[in-house]
Amino acid sequence: MQSTASVIPSSELPPIPAKRYFTIGEVSELCGVKPHVLRYWEQEFTQLKPVKRRGNRRYYQHHEVLLVRRIRALLYEQGFTISGARNQLASHGGEVAEFAGEGVSLQEIRHELEDLLVWLESDQN
Repeated sequence: MQSTASVIPSSELPPIPAKRYFTIGEVSELCGVKPHVLRYWEQEFTQLKPVKRRGNRRYYQHHEVLLVRRIRALLYEQGFTISGARNQLASHGGEVAEFAGEGVSLQEIRHELEDLLVWLESDQN
């Protein structure tokens, strides 16, 4: 487990760009965790199921990036064990809305929603 001194707070993570799929490297940078940690979390958290294409490459969708951030906050910032984080997600249905009260600013949520709106508008053209 990472020491808490080296963990970037959720509020300082970069905004998630408005795009459909993210590679494991992109998710790693967006969430502040290494790719091998993401692969491990896939085994531990059944909700985390990236699409696998060409040569078993993983492609994460926007909601999965948010889920990774939620898992990261539970483990690294709130001190849950894997089992405790799994139970917490199960008891709250993995709700991302709950994540808003855990270090994510309203400004960041607004930015995420604006990015999503731009993506939706560009997808219709």
